[in-house]
Amino acid sequence: MTRASRIAVAWSLFAFGSLDAPTEAQTARGRVTIEISENGVPASGTISIQRDGREVVAGACGKELTVDSGTYTAVVRLDGALDGPSKQQALSVQPNGKLSLKVDFATGTLEVRIASQGKRAAGIAIIKKNGVQIGTLGSGVAAHLSAGAYQVVARYRAQEKSLGDVVVEAGQRLTLDAAFE
Repeated sequence: MTRASRIAVAWSLFAFGSLDAPTEAQTARGRVTIEISENGVPASGTISIQRDGREVVAGACGKELTVDSGTYTAVVRLDGALDGPSKQQALSVQPNGKLSLKVDFATGTLEVRIASQGKRAAGIAIIKKNGVQIGTLGSGVAAHLSAGAYQVVARYRAQEKSLGDVVVEAGQRLTLDAAFE
């Protein structure tokens, strides 16, 4: 090894640290993995790790994320549910620690079938929670929703029909029929 290459190696070890010895910044970090499920069955979702309301790192659930040690709030969101459910979980990440959490969402399935004069018809169902519209469904289209109470209104052409308050239970598949003239 020439003198110039030894100097280059020494400089890089000085400037960037040895590959064998972790730096102080590396040892002050921890790893977080959050597994998500829907009614106990593995599901897809995202995670946002936040400190003081600001996102520090984000990714897909089930993937390992690395963050500085400290306290955080994890905001976990379930993919594919009409109401866009999320849950928050406090995290305490230790230096060189590995934190694994599991988050389960209770959901059911809702379908609204619209008919006119006894035949299937194209229409929509307006889904509200606490009086606020969270989405719409086409006639005969099923959607996952968080378990809970909803108000459902079926609409066909210029007509509307309230289907009332509907309770969706975890694991339940609920089908509602709306008949129009």
